[in-house]
Amino acid sequence: MSEAPKTWLERMKEKAKTPKAAYTFGFAAIICIVCSLVVSSAATLLKQRQDRNVRIDQQKNILGAVGLSAETPEAIEALYAKRIEKLSVTDAKLDLYVRSDDGQPAAYAFPIKGKGLWSTLYGFLALEPDGDTIKGISFYKHGETPGLGAEIEKEWFKNNFVGKKCIADDGSLASITLVKGKVKDVIAPLLQKHFVDGISGATVTSRGVTALLRSGLEQYAPFFKTLQKEKR
Repeated sequence: MSEAPKTWLERMKEKAKTPKAAYTFGFAAIICIVCSLVVSSAATLLKQRQDRNVRIDQQKNILGAVGLSAETPEAIEALYAKRIEKLSVTDAKLDLYVRSDDGQPAAYAFPIKGKGLWSTLYGFLALEPDGDTIKGISFYKHGETPGLGAEIEKEWFKNNFVGKKCIADDGSLASITLVKGKVKDVIAPLLQKHFVDGISGATVTSRGVTALLRSGLEQYAPFFKTLQKEKR
């Protein structure tokens, strides 16, 4: 014969006999699991937010280099999606960002990276469709000295590059060189198109910018040479 079902009172009496330590351990285990889930979820959400902020900051700098701008994160994402196309170019599969106006290329931007005085400098350089004229430049990450090397991110410095030429008259790569002092005072007029005023008191940072510009332009030279041949 099967046993008769236990009454509620009998079940409560049996539960009362269970060691108190077991309840304590079980409760603590549940709390630990809940807390770990909360912390894990918060960390995941925080990382997603941080990743989005980094992505938007880079998009903002790409847009700035090619001559576009937007204020809010949502506007930046929307403008970037509408006007910028990311390509892989050269045998090295380098990233290239193309600004389109009415379906036609209006500027080409690519990453630049090099050593400053205290840090690695990260930014984007953009060229006009001719593959020669500087459209714009931006720096989005560095650790240079405020008021000195950190001036690379200021508008007055970036504006100096607009309209400069990176190709010499003989077709070779001239790049862009930062000089100590004013270009108009130290460089011959015919060559001034390849030079930019350096930052006073930031000689090492200026040299670093000169080096990273040449390095970046050399990497993308095969693409721009092909582009120039197609336009002839």
